[in-house]
Amino acid sequence: MPIGISLEREERLLTIRKAKLGDVPDLHRLINYYAGERIMLPRTLTDLYENVWEFTVAEEEGKLAGCGALKLYSQEIAEIRSLCVDAALKSKGIGREVMECLLAEAEGFGLKTVFALTVAPTFFEKLGFREVPRERFPTKVWRDCLRCDRYASCNEKGVTLDLADRPAHLPDSATETAEVSS
Repeated sequence: MPIGISLEREERLLTIRKAKLGDVPDLHRLINYYAGERIMLPRTLTDLYENVWEFTVAEEEGKLAGCGALKLYSQEIAEIRSLCVDAALKSKGIGREVMECLLAEAEGFGLKTVFALTVAPTFFEKLGFREVPRERFPTKVWRDCLRCDRYASCNEKGVTLDLADRPAHLPDSATETAEVSS
């Protein structure tokens, strides 16, 4: 699914697009809501402004409904991070639509693998990811995990998807129940 699409959903218009600078305050609010719940890592406004290009957003009726980012690590691997949906809009397929765009973007870059660290591995498994030890991603662990105050008691699971094994279209059963990743 190309980025910049609009979908009719239950008489509402859902737009999936790349984030703009004007989205940063809403991204900050949404991501840090989940950080406050200890579900994902917090992001500063500065970090979001510097990396806004990594984000894809879902917008419904002019309001940010969800987001996710594709963090590049090399010419072969990237991380899906900060994937979340407004709590009032969960289980409506918004996270799945954002994921579809992020995975298409990863394929467009010619990446081989995407991974995530998440407290919701089941959501990712429905999309074809498989669970792996988080230590498989030493750059991620060194960059983010070692500085995290929850490192010693982390409850996140590592999941990965080899893009060559990705189904042509995500199954309808992949509707999210709790899509969040650091």
